[in-house]
Amino acid sequence: MRINFAIPALVIVTALALSGCVDNSTVTETGGGGTVDVGIDSAAVALLPDDVKASGILVIGIDPTYAPNEYKDDAGNPIGWEVDLGNAMAAKLGLETKYETSSFDKIIPSVTGGSYDIGLSSFTDNEERQKSVDFVNYYEAGIQWAQQIGKDVDPANACGMIVAVQTTTYEETDELPAKSKECTDAGKEPINILKFDKQDEATNALALGRADAMSADSPITQYAVSKVSDKIELAGESFDTAPYGIAVQKDSPLAAALQAALQSMMDDGSYKTILEEWGVFSGAISEITINAATAG
Repeated sequence: MRINFAIPALVIVTALALSGCVDNSTVTETGGGGTVDVGIDSAAVALLPDDVKASGILVIGIDPTYAPNEYKDDAGNPIGWEVDLGNAMAAKLGLETKYETSSFDKIIPSVTGGSYDIGLSSFTDNEERQKSVDFVNYYEAGIQWAQQIGKDVDPANACGMIVAVQTTTYEETDELPAKSKECTDAGKEPINILKFDKQDEATNALALGRADAMSADSPITQYAVSKVSDKIELAGESFDTAPYGIAVQKDSPLAAALQAALQSMMDDGSYKTILEEWGVFSGAISEITINAATAG
């Protein structure tokens, strides 16, 4: 079932003025336990499509099952560092955010079909997805494996292992099938990919011993380990770093508006503040780009 959440992006008006093309300074609360100073950026607002500007709302498709990036609080509302980033980005554009929860695989079709303005749900920007949407890049994440405590799992040598993963993620669609094919091409046992609809189910499978390992994006695995550190631990270092992107309709002017708003957040420090409050600053980038996976 699809659930709507209307979350105001502009929270508390203050008297402070930020630098650049900014007016109407605001303070936005974050789920990380702090606040960030943001303000409407008139240059970014000018780039908005007329229909979005007129509505005053940014409709965001999200699959809140991927903590700490996006998940639900006790009341069922979406939270996470990407939610905080999305709220602050919308505030820069003078918009409120309306989150529509969805399964991960339905978000991009809903963006292309016009049901959502954007998809903000830890999408890895890659060439295949760019056939359907454009991506506004805001972060870089690697792949990180986890294992039960005391085990000796090597992500580069996992033939015959059972590896838990959330369905439709890059790990399930690309990483593990490629690794498994390398195994069978070498005459070894394939990787048994144990698929779950939700990331917490994959984590529980590893913690309970139903899987030998788990593969997910680096901030996801690191967060999972922090929550059940008595049962699982990291298996090696993260690898295969790739950009995260906000999914937008192909050739939509909204992409440039989002890029400008996020770059404004970089310039005033609110981007850094949000990532640091959630402990995920290691994946920060230095410039907001569009379609980084195929650029250059």
